[in-house]
Parts: sequence; C-alpha cells; structure tokens
Amino acid sequence: MKRFVILGGGYGGLTVAHQLLDGELPDDTIIVMIDRMPYQGLKTEYYSLVAGTVADIDLRVGFPSDPRLLIMYGEVLSVDLESRQVGIAGQDPIHYDWLVIALGCTDKFHSIEGAELYSNSIQTFTAARKTYQAVNDVKPYGQVTIVGGGLSGVEIASELREGRPDINIRIVDRGPSILSAFPGKLQNYVSSWFTEHEVEMRGHVSLHKVEQGVLYDQNDTSPLMTDVIVWTAGIQPVSLVQKINLPKDSTGRLIINEYHQLPDHQEVFIVGDCASVPFAPSAQAAEAQGKQVAEVMQAHWSGKKPKLSKIKLKGVLGSLGKKSGFGLMGRTPIMGRVPRVLKSGVLWMSKHHLG
Repeated sequence: MKRFVILGGGYGGLTVAHQLLDGELPDDTIIVMIDRMPYQGLKTEYYSLVAGTVADIDLRVGFPSDPRLLIMYGEVLSVDLESRQVGIAGQDPIHYDWLVIALGCTDKFHSIEGAELYSNSIQTFTAARKTYQAVNDVKPYGQVTIVGGGLSGVEIASELREGRPDINIRIVDRGPSILSAFPGKLQNYVSSWFTEHEVEMRGHVSLHKVEQGVLYDQNDTSPLMTDVIVWTAGIQPVSLVQKINLPKDSTGRLIINEYHQLPDHQEVFIVGDCASVPFAPSAQAAEAQGKQVAEVMQAHWSGKKPKLSKIKLKGVLGSLGKKSGFGLMGRTPIMGRVPRVLKSGVLWMSKHHLG
C-alpha cells in the first residue's frame, strides 16, 4: 500500500486531505495525516481565545472520517528525505511515497535576550490557551503589553479591550505606526479606534532585552513595566524545516518549484508558512496551495501533466472586536462593520470546509 503522508492538520494540510478524498484516490494508496491534536485549530481566530471572548471548543474543526484516511497523533521530529521516512516522538518511523510538509510556523524573537523566556505566544492552540490564562489572570488596572503592531497584535489588542475593559493595554512596534504593511488610511482608522478605546500605541520601540514584567528599549533609558507580554513580532518556519539543509529564501522558507515541490525531491510538497511563495503567510495562501497540491497528484495518478493557474488571493480581513473591522480587497481599503461581517462569514466557511 502506498502512503501519501501529510504533516500537519492545519489549513494547508487539511485542504490537501479534503481535496484528495473528494477526488479520485487510487485503490493502492492511503492518506496518512499526522498532527499533535485530534482536530484542526482555527489559528486565525486564536486572538479571540487569548482575549477570552470565545471558548476554545468554538475554534475546533473535526478531521474527516474516511476509511482511506489514517490519522496519527504525535510530535513530528524529523524528515529523512533520502530514506523517505518521518520520525515521530515515541513511535516507529513512518515511510512515505509522497509527503506534504504543512507544519506552520513558530515565533521569531530576533535574538532579543529573554524574549522567548518571558513572552507569551499565540502560535499553537496550547500556547494560546496558556496565554489566555496569563492575560486573564491580570488583576484590574494591570498592564498587558503586546509586542508587534501587525495584524495579530491589532486583533488581540482590540478583542482584549472588549473582553477586559478594566485593564491597560499597550502595543509596541519597531516601526512608526501599527499595521505598517497596510495603507495609511487603514492605519489611521485603526489608530483612531485604539485612541477612542484607550489602547496605548508606542512606535519606534527597539527592544534589546526582556525580563519578567520588563521590556528594555535601546532608544529609551526608561524600561517599560508590564504584567504580561504577548509576542506577535514575527514568525519563522518550524524548527524541523529550519534543520532541512536545502535552499531557502531570506525568511528561512524552503524554495519550491511551480508545483509546490522540493526541486530535488519532487515527491515532497511544501505548503503554508514553510514554503517560499510570493505572498505573506496566511491561511488563505495555505489553502490555495493545498488545492493545487491535490491537483498535481490527481494529474499524476491520471498520467497527465498538471496545469495550475496562478494563485490569486482575495484580500485581507482584520477585526476590531466583534463590531468593527478593516481589510483590503485587492487594493481597496474597507473599514467598519462590513469587513467584520465578512470575516465572520469566512470563519463560518472554514468551519464547514468551504474555502
């Protein structure tokens, strides 16, 4: 029996599995999906788990039940590209005929002393749960500091403001403004929302050291005191990918060909945050890759050459609590109630595997 092994049951890996099961899977092939959890965690919504405005059961999506799909649970430790084996903690190695690496990302701490030790993460379901506990144990009038003024930091800050109106919230960023990758119109809109809702914003903060409850800015002699630090200031591929000795881009993502394969190991596909693609990591991008990986395999099994169209992302949506939001549809900024409603619709579709 041939094995099509998928590492990671997130947006990209699960999309591959669904697409293959919905298509024509050869009788001599079984899909093996390996994940740490018995369900998909909707990572784009972890900010609301951290803020305590939703229960974690609302962010779980069950894996498909199909006799052609074998689900295994465990921590993936290694991939041997030469022997085509995957190492799993406490288990025998798994052989593969085809492999999808869709393990996502981890925090990037930019060599800042103490950042990893004293910060709270949102990169996994387990980490987000721990961060929720730390944030929501802060006493009234306490201080939460979010490092990183990108999309994740903004969504955590705004959701936390609605969930905990009694605490002080601060966002710090190296750049001059929050959402530096977005148009000025969106930056101003979100900044105004934060000003109205008493969320402190500090730009040009260049951290060089973090201790328990203290952040040190090399541009300011006065340290920033806080009760809890939440880290959203950068991501990088998981350590397993970091250890793979193959060509990577400047962000550490593996170089792939037009079919999402490793050029020297075309039985291996890289999907999501570990793949070098011409757009920022996102759930939408991972799902688009996942669909195309399934197309490549179905063409292979049919003896045809795959014909893939260029991936076009639909836009970006962000929330400001439960009633407002912002986004980009192409190059058009949208603000207010509409993008928040659209984001809720996207979440519903994700829960029902509709893209």
